[in-house]
Amino acid sequence: MNTARVIARLDEARAAGSRTRARICDETAAELLAAGITPFFEISSADLRTDPYFMCADRYWRGRFQEQPTARTAFECARWMSDHVRDESWGVVAEQWALGNGFLNRAGMEAEDAFAEAVREIGPDTVTERIAYFFTLFHAGKLRANFCFDELHAFLTFSPSSVAAGSLRKEPVFVALQSFAAFGSRTLTVTYASELLEQAWSAAGRTRHTTDVCLNGIAFAAPFEGQGDLLRRYAEEAVEAHPDDHMFHARLATGLHMCSRHDAALESIDTALALLAASPTASLDTLQNQYLTKRDAIQEGRLRALRDAEQRIRWEQQAEANAQLERSLHTSSVRAVEVVAVFTAAIAFAVGSLQVTLTGKLPLSDRLWLLAAQGAGLALFALLIVGGTWLITRTHHQQDRGPR
Repeated sequence: MNTARVIARLDEARAAGSRTRARICDETAAELLAAGITPFFEISSADLRTDPYFMCADRYWRGRFQEQPTARTAFECARWMSDHVRDESWGVVAEQWALGNGFLNRAGMEAEDAFAEAVREIGPDTVTERIAYFFTLFHAGKLRANFCFDELHAFLTFSPSSVAAGSLRKEPVFVALQSFAAFGSRTLTVTYASELLEQAWSAAGRTRHTTDVCLNGIAFAAPFEGQGDLLRRYAEEAVEAHPDDHMFHARLATGLHMCSRHDAALESIDTALALLAASPTASLDTLQNQYLTKRDAIQEGRLRALRDAEQRIRWEQQAEANAQLERSLHTSSVRAVEVVAVFTAAIAFAVGSLQVTLTGKLPLSDRLWLLAAQGAGLALFALLIVGGTWLITRTHHQQDRGPR
């Protein structure tokens, strides 16, 4: 293969449009794969949009992992990176390729001794912390994609490759993976997972992949109190730092959905879908299906919330109507008691006055005083009945209205 021609094509792709650049990188990577030649150029960034050298190498190693998603391929990729990726970009490239290819090849799970077998084949003297770290991220990417939380926790804690990674175990993305495993585990506590989350999130070297793993852990955690609000707050920070990242908008939509803020969640997932369409990601179809499924869930939740709100209004109206009817019946019965009291007093006065008037032998003035006294007594009786009834019902009515 003419190396000069490959370099010239990639240099040409740098000034081309995004579609042309992607096509050139795809064709060049395919030619390298067909010829059995690994990329011979240096990688100085992890930019999948504008750096044709990284784009070509990314497509090349993606093809290699798809052909053989094994520990041997991971070792070969890590060793190639040692010679062709600049130190300042090595960590970001390692996360991109290890976790990304682990996700794409999540169905190709290997036995626990795959690392040891690969070490025997390649030679233990060639295994550095970086190579062990890359393999650990690659296998952890598979476990993460398959939501094997407890297996991931055990792998990151005890596996030979994890132990061989040495000081790189303190990298933020490694701690974020531990947090992811702890959030999903049914045996580890939310407090422990949250401590790891905060440690990874507040790290000075937090990368885009670290942020993604942190949010992923909260979103798929075993349910706990405050989960939705926690995801929303962290996702808002991620969107503010990476406004063009579709994944973080999708995580924000999930958090808002958990908080029952359906309109805002719908806006966020639509933004994620729009950004995804313009993204050069290799898993576009898979992510698009995930986002569309989440959009359907948000729509369903929004409609359910609207129906619940309408039902709640109807219940409140019915409760108010029932209370009004109860008050009306109560008032009617009170008025009836008052009318009966007055009517009884009137009848008693009429009967008594007739008896005094018709059969009495007292002088007229005495009979008038007697009638007046009798009327006053009956009137006082009626007033006592009416006043007592009003006082009792007033106190009862105030007690009924008090809690409202």
